[in-house]
Amino acid sequence: MTDTPRVSVVIPAYNAAWCLTRAIGSVLTQSFRDFELIVVDDGSTDETAEMLSRYGDVLRIVSKENGGMGSARNAGIRTARGRYVAFLDADDCWLPEKLARQVALLEAHPDLAFCAVVATLEDPAGLKIGEWRGHSGSCAGISEVFANHAAVAGGASAVVAHRQLVVELGGFDETLAGAEDTDLWIRLAGRGDFACIDEPLVVVLRRPGSASRSLDAMRRGALEMTRKNRNLLPPGKRHAFWRKTYAGLLCDYAKWAYREGRHGAAMKDLLTALCMSPFGRGRLALGLMAAVLRGQRV
Repeated sequence: MTDTPRVSVVIPAYNAAWCLTRAIGSVLTQSFRDFELIVVDDGSTDETAEMLSRYGDVLRIVSKENGGMGSARNAGIRTARGRYVAFLDADDCWLPEKLARQVALLEAHPDLAFCAVVATLEDPAGLKIGEWRGHSGSCAGISEVFANHAAVAGGASAVVAHRQLVVELGGFDETLAGAEDTDLWIRLAGRGDFACIDEPLVVVLRRPGSASRSLDAMRRGALEMTRKNRNLLPPGKRHAFWRKTYAGLLCDYAKWAYREGRHGAAMKDLLTALCMSPFGRGRLALGLMAAVLRGQRV
């Protein structure tokens, strides 16, 4: 590590002693070496602190009271010194060329605010269960990221961004449960382009029941995020385009509510989606309503 590294790597960790060794190891074996590693112990009650102490000067430890993922990442951003900031969740890991490929892309294209890579999805047994490819093709702007929340493949563990820009934007919005990642990607896309390297360079763990927030909290966060960032869109996309996007979110959460047996909540969101965007999402909303009424699988 140097006093002025090109990349600051931030790993938020809460009761992550069971997985941190793999995550930290995947950073330390990067072919790109000009980085600092910051691990934020977010009020862990397991052996996380003891494990981190064994690494000595290889990494910097930030200890804080538990505040959630967004709070932990923000604590890491505040102490970061790099030109770029990269995020890695404690239960994910990187392939050795990830940072090298992303730094090269960002430095070759200064108009990019941030970039990501394709993610390999694995189950707890280490078996590949899919890929998250995100936006394909060349650079994407705010409209693409706004309309497709999966455009940024791999979530936070795949992203490298200009640190100063992240700081200027205030980092992650800690009030948006379950939507703070996408909220920041949208705000970054409002200041510059986004690109996804078409290579699987991050491994994202998918664990049953790993979501720490309720469906209702995630829904509130996603809808609030979509409302608060409306004015970042080009003027011509703040009306029908925005309503279509918002209605699409309502349809998504209606499906999840229905699968939990909450038919009334699902129907309420579908009716709202139909009214908001009858031409953009009307067919989808009506089809889902019919499925709910018939008790069909969605």
